[in-house]
Amino acid sequence: MALLQSAARNRLLRRLSPETYAQLQPHLQLITTELRQVLVAPNVPIQRLYFPESGFSSMTTGGPRGQSEIGLVGPEGLVGATPVLLGSDRGPYEHMIQSPGAMLAIEAPILLRATDANAALRRLLLRSVQVQMVQTAQTAFVNATYQVEARLARWLLMCHDRTEGDELALTHEFLSLMLGVQRTSVTLALQALEGRQLIRARRGRITILNRPALLGVAGDSYGVPEAEHARLIEEA
Repeated sequence: MALLQSAARNRLLRRLSPETYAQLQPHLQLITTELRQVLVAPNVPIQRLYFPESGFSSMTTGGPRGQSEIGLVGPEGLVGATPVLLGSDRGPYEHMIQSPGAMLAIEAPILLRATDANAALRRLLLRSVQVQMVQTAQTAFVNATYQVEARLARWLLMCHDRTEGDELALTHEFLSLMLGVQRTSVTLALQALEGRQLIRARRGRITILNRPALLGVAGDSYGVPEAEHARLIEEA
């Protein structure tokens, strides 16, 4: 059954005009995602793009020295969009499911044809690309200048933004990937936040107990891409 626009959770789809959504609707395929599922592989032609309805995907980069997360895409965005909308068919980064849920998949050529014919659609999707680029740049800045505890608080807030409820399914392994640090550093940072009763950490689960205080720990490391999304998408 086709998903009505009023029932869509993806914020980009909800921002479309009813006429534009009606044009895309027949081409949107609802899929369920699994933990660690690779949606976009590095340096491989991108066949499909994904509008997350629930859950979120990690954008990662890596090499012989290991792998690190450089971005998250959840119901606010579109997975795999940056290379395709900027005129390429592939990119160097992997998009992997970190929190399972549901997504609306669309063939890349179909969406490209739609953006060629619809300036408003293209403008909206390019704005989402800008938000993703700001998030990636902010991550690089934060990883270079902030302590692990603040970086952890920022990632937890970003995951919380993309999750219904206060419980996050995050293992120490994924947190290590998110922060680009050893698991022992993750454990110490989690213990510090839990000791201040900001979170509750159990095996594979983290519950946000005090978001305002967590925002205080993250400080200015959190909020730049979020403000850009509000300016370019929500308030446009």
